[in-house]
Amino acid sequence: MMLINGHALDKVDALDRGLHYGDGLFETLAVRAGQPLLWRRHRQRLAEGCARLGLPPPDDSLLDKEAAQVCAGVTQGVLKIVLTRGVGGRGYRAPAAVHPTRIVARYPWPDYSSESATRGIVMRVCATRMAQNPALAGMKHLNRLEQVLARNEWDDPGITEGIMLDNEGWVISGTMSNLFLVKAGALLTPDVTQCGVAGVMRGLILDIAARLDITARIGEITLNDVLEADEVFVCNSLIGLWPVRQLAERHYVRGPLRTRLAAEVTGYTV
Repeated sequence: MMLINGHALDKVDALDRGLHYGDGLFETLAVRAGQPLLWRRHRQRLAEGCARLGLPPPDDSLLDKEAAQVCAGVTQGVLKIVLTRGVGGRGYRAPAAVHPTRIVARYPWPDYSSESATRGIVMRVCATRMAQNPALAGMKHLNRLEQVLARNEWDDPGITEGIMLDNEGWVISGTMSNLFLVKAGALLTPDVTQCGVAGVMRGLILDIAARLDITARIGEITLNDVLEADEVFVCNSLIGLWPVRQLAERHYVRGPLRTRLAAEVTGYTV
């Protein structure tokens, strides 16, 4: 099911700036028993992105209503919200009067292997780099070509995710996930103020770590740091926390800190 500006449609105007320039934002949420999970956090990030891009934010009550309509009766699924600057003429300059396009759509739950959360996943290092741009860093904007190129670097079904570095060689994230390391009982995650996405699940994990008095640090991480870590896991709003069991020749064990955090995350719905 899909709503476009509140109407049951499946097509947008060919002049939409989201199509021409990637001028917009999106959020992807897990849905359980008809409820979008971490809804408050996703709405907050969407609002922050709108403020940074100068986009009129959607009305909260309207978005609540449309999300409820799309998610009604869904046992397990995916909710995707796309907001663009709307229709505009040719050229980068935005129209004086902005009428955003709002898409609220439901998708089937992905066919994830159950072993990803139990046994763990195999990762590779991607050749495609992320360009540093603090003006866009952290946001879930529509320009995802770096991730598209990186994900298309492999077709081996045994490899689930790829690590992406920036153009200075710092580890940033996975193609679809944020990355965490555990070293000597402390939690580390890459800084995403220059590029990458500040994931909603990443934020929740950092909040839980603070509540549990788990030492957590955001900073510059090298590939060697990842290879020398005691534990490695990836996360996003759909997968939760997946342990990494192998990267290149390095094999990891499922450690206690990821297991503890995964159990805590399970209880959060907002």
